[in-house]
Amino acid sequence: MSEKIGDGSWSTGLCDCFSDCSSCCLTLWCPCVSFGRVAEILDKGSSSCCLHGSLFYVLAAFTHVGGCIYAWLYRVKLREVYGIEGHHCSDCVVSLLCLHLSICQEYRELKARGFRMSAGWEGNVQMHTRGVTSAPAVEGGMSR
Repeated sequence: MSEKIGDGSWSTGLCDCFSDCSSCCLTLWCPCVSFGRVAEILDKGSSSCCLHGSLFYVLAAFTHVGGCIYAWLYRVKLREVYGIEGHHCSDCVVSLLCLHLSICQEYRELKARGFRMSAGWEGNVQMHTRGVTSAPAVEGGMSR
């Protein structure tokens, strides 16, 4: 790990794939799955991992640049959501020249921030709200 999460930097470097071999292997062999999981979490479940992964696959299969642009948009979104320093231009270059490394870094970033990637958005929401069955009680009620 490079620095603490939340200080404006990535939790791992672009080439730190071997710090998490499972993410590295998944992204190497099935980048559409890794990308789909990242996109679903960044979109807060508004669209599925399968939809994003399939669209990424189609774009990357027919035009490598199309897949890179799609991945670049989500790299920018991840940086903006978590306040990670960087520029659109450098994100574009990384997405074009190092697509698999870029997706793998994004996947590791979300894992480092506490997401269980295979659970998807809904699964993560359920895990973080487990045990909460009602709003906390207010003592004394409301008064004027």
